[in-house]
Amino acid sequence: MSLLVLSAGDVQRVTSTFSPQYLQLLMADVFALVSTPKTGSSPLSYTPHRIAIPTERHKALFMPARISAVGTTMKVVSAPTDASDTGGLPASTIVLDKQSGAVKAIVNARSLTALRNAAGSLLSTTLIGPVKPSHIVAFGAGQQILANLDLHLKAFSSIRTCTVVNRSLNSRVRDLVDKLKSSHPSVEINTLSLRTGDDQPSDGVKEALSTASIVITATPSSNPLFPSAWVPSGTHVILIGSYTKQMKEIDRDLVMRAVHSRETISKKPLPRLLVDSVEACLQDAGELIDAGLGKKQMSEIGVLVVAARARNGHATPEEMRDILWSTTDLREGQGISFDGPITLFKSVGIGLQDVAVTIAVIEKAKEIQAEDGTGLGVLLNDYDTA
Repeated sequence: MSLLVLSAGDVQRVTSTFSPQYLQLLMADVFALVSTPKTGSSPLSYTPHRIAIPTERHKALFMPARISAVGTTMKVVSAPTDASDTGGLPASTIVLDKQSGAVKAIVNARSLTALRNAAGSLLSTTLIGPVKPSHIVAFGAGQQILANLDLHLKAFSSIRTCTVVNRSLNSRVRDLVDKLKSSHPSVEINTLSLRTGDDQPSDGVKEALSTASIVITATPSSNPLFPSAWVPSGTHVILIGSYTKQMKEIDRDLVMRAVHSRETISKKPLPRLLVDSVEACLQDAGELIDAGLGKKQMSEIGVLVVAARARNGHATPEEMRDILWSTTDLREGQGISFDGPITLFKSVGIGLQDVAVTIAVIEKAKEIQAEDGTGLGVLLNDYDTA
Protein backbone atom coordinates (compact mmCIF):
# COMPACT_ATOMS: atom_id res chain seq x y z
CA MET A 1 0.00 0.00 0.00
CA SER A 2 1.26 3.50 -0.83
CA LEU A 3 1.71 6.34 1.66
CA LEU A 4 1.00 9.99 0.80
CA VAL A 5 3.04 12.61 2.66
CA LEU A 6 1.90 16.24 2.48
CA SER A 7 4.37 18.85 3.72
CA ALA A 8 3.56 22.21 5.29
CA GLY A 9 4.01 23.82 1.86
CA ASP A 10 1.65 21.33 0.22
CA VAL A 11 -0.96 21.97 2.88
CA GLN A 12 -0.61 25.74 2.48
CA ARG A 13 -1.14 25.48 -1.27
CA VAL A 14 -4.30 23.43 -0.77
CA THR A 15 -5.83 25.47 2.06
CA SER A 16 -5.30 28.74 0.17
CA THR A 17 -8.16 27.56 -2.07
CA PHE A 18 -10.58 27.18 0.88
CA SER A 19 -13.00 30.08 1.33
CA PRO A 20 -14.10 31.31 4.79
CA GLN A 21 -17.62 30.07 4.07
CA TYR A 22 -16.40 26.60 3.07
CA LEU A 23 -14.32 26.32 6.24
CA GLN A 24 -17.22 27.44 8.42
CA LEU A 25 -19.52 24.88 6.86
CA LEU A 26 -16.88 22.18 7.35
CA MET A 27 -16.73 23.01 11.06
CA ALA A 28 -20.53 23.33 11.24
CA ASP A 29 -20.74 19.69 10.10
CA VAL A 30 -18.29 18.70 12.82
CA PHE A 31 -20.00 20.62 15.60
CA ALA A 32 -23.38 19.23 14.57
CA LEU A 33 -21.93 15.73 14.97
CA VAL A 34 -20.59 16.59 18.42
CA SER A 35 -24.05 17.72 19.49
CA THR A 36 -25.95 14.81 17.95
CA PRO A 37 -26.93 12.19 20.55
CA LYS A 38 -25.01 8.94 20.20
CA THR A 39 -27.48 6.12 19.48
CA GLY A 40 -27.26 2.58 18.15
CA SER A 41 -24.33 0.20 17.98
CA SER A 42 -22.51 2.19 15.27
CA PRO A 43 -22.01 5.81 16.40
CA LEU A 44 -21.52 8.46 13.74
CA SER A 45 -18.33 9.62 15.43
CA TYR A 46 -15.75 8.73 18.06
CA THR A 47 -13.83 11.30 20.07
CA PRO A 48 -11.73 9.76 22.85
CA HIS A 49 -10.18 12.25 25.23
CA ARG A 50 -6.67 13.31 24.24
CA ILE A 51 -3.69 11.53 25.74
CA ALA A 52 -0.90 13.72 27.14
CA ILE A 53 2.66 12.51 27.66
CA PRO A 54 5.30 14.80 29.22
CA THR A 55 8.72 14.99 27.59
CA GLU A 56 11.85 17.00 28.42
CA ARG A 57 10.68 20.22 26.73
CA HIS A 58 7.16 19.48 25.53
CA LYS A 59 3.83 18.00 26.37
CA ALA A 60 3.05 15.52 23.60
CA LEU A 61 -0.67 15.33 22.83
CA PHE A 62 -2.21 12.38 20.97
CA MET A 63 -5.70 12.96 19.58
CA PRO A 64 -7.41 10.03 17.83
CA ALA A 65 -10.84 10.57 16.26
CA ARG A 66 -13.20 9.06 13.74
CA ILE A 67 -16.09 10.31 11.64
CA SER A 68 -17.71 7.16 10.32
CA ALA A 69 -18.68 8.70 6.98
CA VAL A 70 -15.31 10.43 6.50
CA GLY A 71 -12.40 8.54 8.05
CA THR A 72 -10.13 7.91 11.03
CA THR A 73 -7.14 10.03 12.03
CA MET A 74 -4.77 10.68 14.89
CA LYS A 75 -3.03 14.00 15.35
CA VAL A 76 0.19 14.33 17.33
CA VAL A 77 1.04 17.79 18.69
CA SER A 78 4.00 18.87 20.80
CA ALA A 79 3.17 21.83 23.04
CA PRO A 80 6.28 23.57 24.44
CA THR A 81 6.64 23.61 28.23
CA ASP A 82 9.64 25.96 28.13
CA ALA A 83 8.58 29.62 27.98
CA SER A 84 11.64 30.42 25.88
CA ASP A 85 10.54 28.01 23.15
CA THR A 86 9.09 30.10 20.32
CA GLY A 87 8.99 27.30 17.76
CA GLY A 88 5.21 27.03 17.74
CA LEU A 89 3.29 23.77 17.78
CA PRO A 90 4.79 21.03 15.60
CA ALA A 91 1.99 18.70 14.57
CA SER A 92 1.25 15.86 12.16
CA THR A 93 -1.89 13.87 11.43
CA ILE A 94 -1.92 10.26 10.31
CA VAL A 95 -4.86 8.99 8.25
CA LEU A 96 -6.02 5.38 8.14
CA ASP A 97 -7.30 3.57 5.08
CA LYS A 98 -10.93 2.51 5.54
CA GLN A 99 -10.50 -0.94 4.02
CA SER A 100 -7.11 -2.15 5.23
CA GLY A 101 -6.73 -0.08 8.39
CA ALA A 102 -3.17 0.77 7.33
CA VAL A 103 -1.79 4.32 7.42
CA LYS A 104 -2.42 5.85 4.00
CA ALA A 105 -1.33 9.45 4.60
CA ILE A 106 0.70 11.69 6.88
CA VAL A 107 -0.27 15.35 6.73
CA ASN A 108 1.65 18.24 8.29
CA ALA A 109 -0.83 19.77 10.73
CA ARG A 110 1.11 22.76 12.08
CA SER A 111 -1.07 25.23 10.18
CA LEU A 112 -4.11 22.95 9.96
CA THR A 113 -4.59 23.02 13.73
CA ALA A 114 -4.71 26.79 13.61
CA LEU A 115 -6.93 26.83 10.53
CA ARG A 116 -9.59 24.50 11.91
CA ASN A 117 -9.64 26.46 15.18
CA ALA A 118 -9.96 29.71 13.25
CA ALA A 119 -12.82 28.28 11.19
CA GLY A 120 -14.66 27.34 14.38
CA SER A 121 -13.97 30.77 15.85
CA LEU A 122 -15.28 32.49 12.73
CA LEU A 123 -18.43 30.37 12.82
CA SER A 124 -19.06 31.50 16.40
CA THR A 125 -18.62 35.14 15.37
CA THR A 126 -21.03 34.70 12.47
CA LEU A 127 -23.67 33.05 14.65
CA ILE A 128 -23.63 35.18 17.81
CA GLY A 129 -21.02 37.94 17.34
CA PRO A 130 -21.40 41.48 16.03
CA VAL A 131 -22.83 41.73 12.52
CA LYS A 132 -20.37 44.41 11.41
CA PRO A 133 -17.29 44.29 13.65
CA SER A 134 -14.87 47.17 13.19
CA HIS A 135 -11.97 46.53 15.58
CA ILE A 136 -10.44 43.20 16.52
CA VAL A 137 -7.94 42.79 19.38
CA ALA A 138 -5.81 39.64 19.49
CA PHE A 139 -3.56 38.36 22.29
CA GLY A 140 -0.64 36.24 21.10
CA ALA A 141 1.49 36.10 17.96
CA GLY A 142 1.54 32.47 16.88
CA GLN A 143 -0.11 30.49 14.09
CA GLN A 144 -3.43 30.48 15.96
CA ILE A 145 -3.64 34.26 15.97
CA LEU A 146 -2.46 34.58 12.37
CA ALA A 147 -5.12 32.12 11.15
CA ASN A 148 -7.88 33.69 13.23
CA LEU A 149 -7.09 37.22 12.15
CA ASP A 150 -6.63 36.30 8.51
CA LEU A 151 -9.93 34.43 8.35
CA HIS A 152 -11.89 37.12 10.19
CA LEU A 153 -10.43 39.87 8.00
CA LYS A 154 -11.37 37.90 4.89
CA ALA A 155 -14.91 37.34 6.15
CA PHE A 156 -15.68 40.83 7.52
CA SER A 157 -14.83 43.79 5.31
CA SER A 158 -16.16 46.02 8.11
CA ILE A 159 -13.03 45.38 10.20
CA ARG A 160 -10.80 48.39 9.63
CA THR A 161 -8.46 48.13 12.64
CA CYS A 162 -6.59 45.22 14.19
CA THR A 163 -4.50 45.35 17.37
CA VAL A 164 -2.03 42.57 18.20
CA VAL A 165 -1.00 42.31 21.86
CA ASN A 166 1.97 40.21 22.93
CA ARG A 167 4.20 39.93 25.98
CA SER A 168 7.04 41.40 23.94
CA LEU A 169 7.20 42.98 20.50
CA ASN A 170 9.59 40.34 19.18
CA SER A 171 10.34 38.98 15.74
CA ARG A 172 7.24 36.76 15.83
CA VAL A 173 5.05 39.83 16.19
CA ARG A 174 6.86 41.60 13.35
CA ASP A 175 6.51 38.56 11.09
CA LEU A 176 2.82 38.30 11.96
CA VAL A 177 2.20 41.95 11.17
CA ASP A 178 4.12 41.74 7.89
CA LYS A 179 1.98 38.79 6.76
CA LEU A 180 -1.27 40.51 7.74
CA LYS A 181 -0.32 43.76 6.03
CA SER A 182 0.62 41.87 2.90
CA SER A 183 -2.71 40.03 2.79
CA HIS A 184 -4.89 42.88 4.07
CA PRO A 185 -3.29 46.19 3.04
CA SER A 186 -6.41 48.26 3.73
CA VAL A 187 -6.57 47.24 7.42
CA GLU A 188 -4.67 49.26 10.03
CA ILE A 189 -2.50 46.86 12.08
CA ASN A 190 -1.24 48.03 15.48
CA THR A 191 0.93 46.28 18.06
CA LEU A 192 1.13 46.61 21.85
CA SER A 193 3.09 45.08 24.71
CA LEU A 194 0.86 43.32 27.20
CA ARG A 195 2.53 44.88 30.25
CA THR A 196 4.65 47.87 31.14
CA GLY A 197 8.23 47.78 32.42
CA ASP A 198 7.04 47.33 36.02
CA ASP A 199 4.84 44.40 34.95
CA GLN A 200 1.59 46.32 35.23
CA PRO A 201 -1.22 46.03 32.65
CA SER A 202 -0.63 48.42 29.78
CA ASP A 203 -2.87 51.47 29.43
CA GLY A 204 -2.61 50.98 25.68
CA VAL A 205 -4.24 47.57 26.01
CA LYS A 206 -7.04 49.09 28.08
CA GLU A 207 -7.65 51.70 25.41
CA ALA A 208 -7.59 49.13 22.60
CA LEU A 209 -10.09 46.90 24.38
CA SER A 210 -12.44 49.84 24.98
CA THR A 211 -13.32 49.88 21.26
CA ALA A 212 -13.03 46.15 20.55
CA SER A 213 -15.76 44.38 18.59
CA ILE A 214 -13.98 41.02 18.81
CA VAL A 215 -11.30 39.83 21.25
CA ILE A 216 -9.28 36.69 20.50
CA THR A 217 -6.87 35.12 22.99
CA ALA A 218 -4.40 32.37 22.06
CA THR A 219 -1.80 32.27 24.83
CA PRO A 220 -0.66 29.68 27.39
CA SER A 221 -1.36 32.10 30.25
CA SER A 222 -2.34 30.81 33.69
CA ASN A 223 -3.45 34.27 34.80
CA PRO A 224 -6.11 36.55 33.24
CA LEU A 225 -4.62 38.74 30.55
CA PHE A 226 -6.86 41.73 31.34
CA PRO A 227 -9.72 42.58 33.72
CA SER A 228 -13.35 42.19 32.74
CA ALA A 229 -13.89 45.91 33.39
CA TRP A 230 -11.87 46.76 30.28
CA VAL A 231 -14.23 44.93 27.91
CA PRO A 232 -17.37 46.75 26.70
CA SER A 233 -20.74 45.07 26.44
CA GLY A 234 -21.54 43.58 23.07
CA THR A 235 -17.96 42.36 22.49
CA HIS A 236 -17.48 38.83 21.18
CA VAL A 237 -14.67 37.04 23.05
CA ILE A 238 -12.97 33.98 21.57
CA LEU A 239 -10.76 31.85 23.84
CA ILE A 240 -8.52 29.27 22.17
CA GLY A 241 -5.30 29.31 24.20
CA SER A 242 -5.97 27.31 27.35
CA TYR A 243 -6.36 23.54 27.31
CA THR A 244 -5.81 22.53 30.96
CA LYS A 245 -7.54 23.28 34.27
CA GLN A 246 -4.62 25.46 35.36
CA MET A 247 -4.65 27.72 32.31
CA LYS A 248 -6.99 30.70 32.08
CA GLU A 249 -6.85 33.73 29.82
CA ILE A 250 -9.74 35.76 31.24
CA ASP A 251 -11.16 36.34 34.71
CA ARG A 252 -14.32 34.92 36.28
CA ASP A 253 -16.23 38.18 35.96
CA LEU A 254 -15.91 38.21 32.18
CA VAL A 255 -17.00 34.57 31.95
CA MET A 256 -20.09 35.30 34.03
CA ARG A 257 -21.02 38.24 31.81
CA ALA A 258 -21.55 35.67 29.05
CA VAL A 259 -23.56 33.36 31.31
CA HIS A 260 -26.10 35.84 32.64
CA SER A 261 -28.70 37.06 30.17
CA ARG A 262 -32.03 38.78 30.70
CA GLU A 263 -35.16 36.79 29.96
CA THR A 264 -37.59 38.30 27.49
CA ILE A 265 -41.31 37.75 27.16
CA SER A 266 -41.59 37.37 23.41
CA LYS A 267 -38.41 35.53 22.57
CA LYS A 268 -36.10 32.95 24.07
CA PRO A 269 -32.60 34.36 24.64
CA LEU A 270 -29.91 32.96 22.37
CA PRO A 271 -27.00 31.45 24.36
CA ARG A 272 -24.16 33.89 24.92
CA LEU A 273 -21.58 31.32 26.00
CA LEU A 274 -20.79 28.72 23.35
CA VAL A 275 -18.28 25.88 23.54
CA ASP A 276 -17.07 23.34 20.99
CA SER A 277 -17.78 20.46 23.38
CA VAL A 278 -19.34 20.64 26.85
CA GLU A 279 -17.71 17.36 27.85
CA ALA A 280 -14.25 18.48 26.74
CA CYS A 281 -14.57 21.93 28.29
CA LEU A 282 -15.64 20.51 31.65
CA GLN A 283 -12.28 18.71 31.70
CA ASP A 284 -9.94 21.19 30.03
CA ALA A 285 -11.33 24.74 29.84
CA GLY A 286 -9.49 26.45 32.70
CA GLU A 287 -11.52 29.67 32.56
CA LEU A 288 -14.88 27.91 32.71
CA ILE A 289 -13.74 25.47 35.39
CA ASP A 290 -12.35 28.34 37.48
CA ALA A 291 -15.71 30.13 37.19
CA GLY A 292 -17.45 27.01 38.52
CA LEU A 293 -19.64 26.49 35.48
CA GLY A 294 -21.72 23.38 34.99
CA LYS A 295 -23.25 21.76 31.92
CA LYS A 296 -26.40 23.90 32.00
CA GLN A 297 -24.39 27.11 31.82
CA MET A 298 -22.66 26.16 28.55
CA SER A 299 -24.19 25.64 25.12
CA GLU A 300 -22.52 23.70 22.35
CA ILE A 301 -22.19 25.59 19.10
CA GLY A 302 -23.38 22.42 17.36
CA VAL A 303 -26.78 22.76 19.04
CA LEU A 304 -27.27 26.07 17.24
CA VAL A 305 -26.16 24.53 13.94
CA VAL A 306 -28.61 21.64 14.34
CA ALA A 307 -31.43 24.05 15.25
CA ALA A 308 -30.77 26.24 12.21
CA ARG A 309 -30.50 23.26 9.86
CA ALA A 310 -33.83 21.94 11.11
CA ARG A 311 -35.32 25.00 9.41
CA ASN A 312 -33.01 25.02 6.39
CA GLY A 313 -30.75 22.04 5.86
CA HIS A 314 -28.57 23.86 3.31
CA ALA A 315 -28.22 27.15 5.17
CA THR A 316 -25.03 29.18 4.87
CA PRO A 317 -23.49 30.43 8.13
CA GLU A 318 -25.12 33.83 7.56
CA GLU A 319 -28.49 32.20 6.90
CA MET A 320 -28.07 30.14 10.09
CA ARG A 321 -27.58 33.38 11.98
CA ASP A 322 -30.72 34.91 10.49
CA ILE A 323 -32.74 31.81 11.39
CA LEU A 324 -31.47 31.78 14.97
CA TRP A 325 -31.96 35.48 15.53
CA SER A 326 -35.50 35.39 14.13
CA THR A 327 -36.62 33.17 17.01
CA THR A 328 -34.39 34.45 19.80
CA ASP A 329 -33.12 37.65 21.33
CA LEU A 330 -29.40 38.13 21.90
CA ARG A 331 -29.21 41.90 21.96
CA GLU A 332 -31.47 42.32 24.98
CA GLY A 333 -29.67 44.24 27.68
CA GLN A 334 -26.66 45.26 25.58
CA GLY A 335 -25.58 48.86 25.66
CA ILE A 336 -22.48 51.02 25.81
CA SER A 337 -21.14 49.91 29.16
CA PHE A 338 -18.30 47.89 30.63
CA ASP A 339 -20.33 45.58 32.85
CA GLY A 340 -23.07 44.45 30.48
CA PRO A 341 -23.36 41.18 28.58
CA ILE A 342 -20.77 39.87 26.17
CA THR A 343 -20.79 36.81 23.92
CA LEU A 344 -18.11 34.17 24.29
CA PHE A 345 -16.82 31.10 22.46
CA LYS A 346 -14.48 28.73 24.24
CA SER A 347 -12.68 26.07 22.22
CA VAL A 348 -10.30 23.44 23.55
CA GLY A 349 -10.18 21.71 20.17
CA ILE A 350 -11.75 18.38 19.30
CA GLY A 351 -10.38 15.54 17.23
CA LEU A 352 -13.31 15.50 14.81
CA GLN A 353 -12.13 18.87 13.50
CA ASP A 354 -8.83 17.27 12.54
CA VAL A 355 -10.58 14.42 10.75
CA ALA A 356 -12.72 16.80 8.69
CA VAL A 357 -10.02 19.29 7.71
CA THR A 358 -7.33 16.65 7.04
CA ILE A 359 -9.55 14.58 4.76
CA ALA A 360 -10.68 17.78 3.02
CA VAL A 361 -7.03 18.66 2.34
CA ILE A 362 -6.26 15.20 0.95
CA GLU A 363 -9.30 15.23 -1.33
CA LYS A 364 -8.55 18.75 -2.57
CA ALA A 365 -4.91 17.80 -3.21
CA LYS A 366 -6.14 14.99 -5.44
CA GLU A 367 -8.42 17.42 -7.31
CA ILE A 368 -5.59 19.90 -7.89
CA GLN A 369 -3.31 17.18 -9.20
CA ALA A 370 -6.05 15.87 -11.51
CA GLU A 371 -6.78 19.34 -12.86
CA ASP A 372 -3.29 20.62 -13.64
CA GLY A 373 -1.09 17.56 -13.25
CA THR A 374 1.05 19.30 -10.65
CA GLY A 375 2.42 16.91 -8.08
CA LEU A 376 1.42 17.54 -4.49
CA GLY A 377 3.24 15.73 -1.74
CA VAL A 378 5.39 12.64 -1.88
CA LEU A 379 3.88 9.25 -2.68
CA LEU A 380 5.78 6.30 -1.24
CA ASN A 381 4.78 3.20 -3.15
CA ASP A 382 4.77 -0.17 -1.39
CA TYR A 383 5.08 1.52 1.99
CA ASP A 384 3.15 -1.32 3.55
CA THR A 385 2.78 -4.79 2.06
CA ALA A 386 0.95 -7.75 3.52
